[in-house]
Amino acid sequence: MASLSRRSPAVQTTLEVVETTWLTPGLVRVTLGGDQLADFPDRPDADKYAKLFFPPAGSTLRPPFDLAALRDEVAFDALPTVRTYTIRAVDLDRGTMHIDFVVHGDTGVAGPWAATAKPGDTLTMSAPGGGFSPDATADHIVLIGDESAVPAISAALEAIPVGTAATAMLEARSAAHRVDLPRSSADVVWIDEDHDAPGARLVEAVAGWEWPTGRVQVFAHGERGAMKALRPLFVERGIDRADLSLSAYWAAGRTEDAFQAEKRLPVGQIFPA
Repeated sequence: MASLSRRSPAVQTTLEVVETTWLTPGLVRVTLGGDQLADFPDRPDADKYAKLFFPPAGSTLRPPFDLAALRDEVAFDALPTVRTYTIRAVDLDRGTMHIDFVVHGDTGVAGPWAATAKPGDTLTMSAPGGGFSPDATADHIVLIGDESAVPAISAALEAIPVGTAATAMLEARSAAHRVDLPRSSADVVWIDEDHDAPGARLVEAVAGWEWPTGRVQVFAHGERGAMKALRPLFVERGIDRADLSLSAYWAAGRTEDAFQAEKRLPVGQIFPA
């Protein structure tokens, strides 16, 4: 019997930290560059994302990381941690990439890394995915999310043609965590988070908002419970499935690994199977 061949790892790009910029007390932008950026398979989606690889401190592993092979070769706690993040922007002419990280102190893996990243540090990522682009033929584009969705919503606002009506509704931890958004012609609504129930006030704001007329395209990404609560509201408002990008970036009370594992379970699904 012929042995099964192992699938080759996906294309990976390793870049170097150029600088970091704190956009708010809880959102840090890491600017990356390096020779490999010229070959990065960029894509036009406003919500383009990549899987980022974070080896443990002191690791001797070197990219590209073939996780399938490494699982047979090293202990579990020696494997790189993988996290998915939106790529805020790629500028091939300047040779830079921006990734914005939400930081909650020392909690998590990616946030603390970004908070302490120094020029010369490296970051390896997969080829990007994505799925949302603003549709200029829509009568109104509505962008909804929390701090985790700020990079994608900012990129979407930049991509919306002048003359297309747009509204952004965003929840942040406090006024100090609000960012300056591009495209001043968009209507922007900021909501302060209820720390005991992230996303709840955002859902209330959407439910009480006077919905625009005509064909509305919606991008709504953020805390899982909030996104599940928004789904029936969009059904009531007659949003066509093709005009709806609705997904969870995280779940309150869950670690990132638990959140990812639950995506395959009913509790983790935004749309019923």
